[in-house]
Amino acid sequence: MLAVLAALANPHRLRIVATLKAGGRNYVSRLAREIGISRPLLHLHLQKLEDAGLVFSKLELSDDGKALNYFATTDFAIDLRPSTIVDAVKTLTPQNAKSD
Repeated sequence: MLAVLAALANPHRLRIVATLKAGGRNYVSRLAREIGISRPLLHLHLQKLEDAGLVFSKLELSDDGKALNYFATTDFAIDLRPSTIVDAVKTLTPQNAKSD
């Protein structure tokens, strides 16, 4: 839960998820242009989203032989209620219970 909430706590990552959900899967260069950020920065955000299980990628070859890494959203749902938080706190370890 912490990884998911941390991943969604960034405006760029929210835009990425929204853009992928609205337009379907997309490759990095086009997605970077649509969102208006650099490809290196987009890669960092996509990695965080992928680590949290919110997006996935698939490498494909275009008709001209160029490798394109496509990203799409996973089918996720977040059930955030006080009882969910109580259950999540029970799984905390001393390392991830520390605040930044």
